[in-house]
Amino acid sequence: MAVSIGKIRGLQQITTHDGIFVICALDHRDSLKQMITQEEPENVGYSELVDKKLELCAALAPHASAILLDPNYGAAQCIAGGALPGHTGLLISMEATGYESSPQGRITSLLKGWSVEKIKRMGGSAVKILVYYRPDLANVTRKQLNTIGTVAKECLKHDIPFIVEPITYATGKENPDSPEYADHKPCLVIKSARQITALPIDVLKAEFPANLKYETDEAKLLALCKQLDEASSVPWVVLSTGVDYETFRKQVKIACQAGASGFMGGRAIWQDALQIKDKGKRVKFLSTTVVDRLKELADIATKHAVPWYRKLGIKANELSAFSENWYRTY
Repeated sequence: MAVSIGKIRGLQQITTHDGIFVICALDHRDSLKQMITQEEPENVGYSELVDKKLELCAALAPHASAILLDPNYGAAQCIAGGALPGHTGLLISMEATGYESSPQGRITSLLKGWSVEKIKRMGGSAVKILVYYRPDLANVTRKQLNTIGTVAKECLKHDIPFIVEPITYATGKENPDSPEYADHKPCLVIKSARQITALPIDVLKAEFPANLKYETDEAKLLALCKQLDEASSVPWVVLSTGVDYETFRKQVKIACQAGASGFMGGRAIWQDALQIKDKGKRVKFLSTTVVDRLKELADIATKHAVPWYRKLGIKANELSAFSENWYRTY
């Protein structure tokens, strides 16, 4: 599979030297307010959100191949505040926080006033979009695919990698915590991967295709992740969806053994740090316990994950071929 030079460079910037994604997600907005205080999240202001992102980024960015940030409170602020080292890749989200609810399902909106061109212009390494996704709901799925396609076209224009994060959800009378929904989830995750990676995207940020509360057989979990790997035509990483750290560690190992190219974890790695109100103790916890978690996940991914270029059937030293005058038509 041919990869353009801009996308190659962006993928190099957000992976390790071995081509593995070791990414910490810090693009939370409304959910971060809830983590700071469940009692009055509406009272969490801009400055407090920025301060928390600066703390998280400063502690974790030196140990990650890349950091995922939002434009509202994180991306520019962490660059200007010195919390994001120049050697750490930067992914920036495109979607507005939350979703539009309709009788057909959840609909993702792009953040107004924000664009792929601006991400490229500010030095972003890659673009990410989260879409709530049910492959079995034709009408809303069509709208979500159109949104993904719109962003994909802009990423092609500006030659920057595009990461898509589909999040499945319960509809109608479905109970997301029930064994019945857990039985249905693998199909939803795998079908979502197949549909979305048919579009010109570069990396799939995928949910783990099972609920470890109901399925603990590692052979079955590995088989499901292999089905996900087969369904995805592009490199994929596993996301954490807010599970506890020990659960995410197991998911990362199984997913990478099945063909994932690494992980993009958020709350599972750092969310409990926000329960510590004393700043000094919180920063110490981040720089020790949380950093140790990230390092452990990185070791697992380095040992088991498939480099992004190998998933595409290309070699590390032959990522693409260019003629002498390639720049004339670039």
